[in-house]
Amino acid sequence: MDPFSQLILTISVTSFFTFQWLFHKVSPWMSVRISPSFLSLSDKQKVEWNSRTVSTFHALLVGIFCLYILFFDDAVNEDPVWGDPTLVKTNVAITTGYLISDLLLIFFYWKAIGDKFFVVHHLAALYAYYYVLGEGMLPYFANFRLLAEFSTPCVNQRWFFEVLGYPKSSRPNMANGVAMAVVFFMVRIAVMPVYYIRMYVVYGTEAFYLVPWGGRVAWIGSSICLDIMNIMWMHKIARGCYKVLRSARQSKACAPQENGKTD
Repeated sequence: MDPFSQLILTISVTSFFTFQWLFHKVSPWMSVRISPSFLSLSDKQKVEWNSRTVSTFHALLVGIFCLYILFFDDAVNEDPVWGDPTLVKTNVAITTGYLISDLLLIFFYWKAIGDKFFVVHHLAALYAYYYVLGEGMLPYFANFRLLAEFSTPCVNQRWFFEVLGYPKSSRPNMANGVAMAVVFFMVRIAVMPVYYIRMYVVYGTEAFYLVPWGGRVAWIGSSICLDIMNIMWMHKIARGCYKVLRSARQSKACAPQENGKTD
């Protein structure tokens, strides 16, 4: 094993143990101090709370690194299939450690956070990441996909508000809902043309045919499936956001009338 591969393996292993530590130690300690209501949650809710806290940290860390690569890694941007994958491998190694850590927690706390969809999602992602970490191919597209992580904090925050008893019409919940819809659209929907234009430009080139069939399936097949789901999720998020905003406006409109009747 060459020194760089050893480094990537070390990063993945370190990432795994770091996210385990964050789940078991850091999140409970920090959550009690930020939100004392954490202590009143059930054991299952505490497990999911800690899982989502770690998920948010991972999303922000990897997302920021992803943006840096997208804007400043010229090698990857110039050759999206075989460009120097050093930084992308580092970012994907962090995510790999997180996914394996999360899979372990899902299986261990299945009654609290078990979800077949997440198991399939994590395994599919790990399969795709093999071609990045093991073969060094498709760095641009692997990194681009990690942009989607920016929508995770808002999704997790919605759950935090819900479990803490915030009404859907409360200002924090509404602000988070709008932010979630906007960010989800920006990092999962609006970027689709950019992603598929780059894919179209590469398709049929010599670099494309150097990618083995397994790599093409992991790249093209998973991209199409993920984006179909993203469009479906965006539709649900937009409808939910619209309903909450409409009900809030109706409540405000009715408030003066109700006050007038009681005077």
